[in-house]
Amino acid sequence: MRRTDTQAARAALIGANPQFRLYLDHRRRYREELTPELLPDGTHDEQDAADFIRHACGIKSRRELDTNHDARLMLDRIVADYQRWARRQARGK
Repeated sequence: MRRTDTQAARAALIGANPQFRLYLDHRRRYREELTPELLPDGTHDEQDAADFIRHACGIKSRRELDTNHDARLMLDRIVADYQRWARRQARGK
């Protein structure tokens, strides 16, 4: 039976979420001052999301999230930033 209560599984579920990938599109456009024409919605895929999480958390594998406290804290921050963005989107900014 596969466990789904690990931080690695949490990261995988987040990366599979189309709204999280849309957040990555918006985040990158904002940070790099790109237009939607240069970086349209739907640009980031699940692999991009996994790469983003691993890079931001400073890990090579999402499994490290289950044992690396600092990486876990960064994942928590990523999730909090995403949730804040999602609430703003729901309110219409």
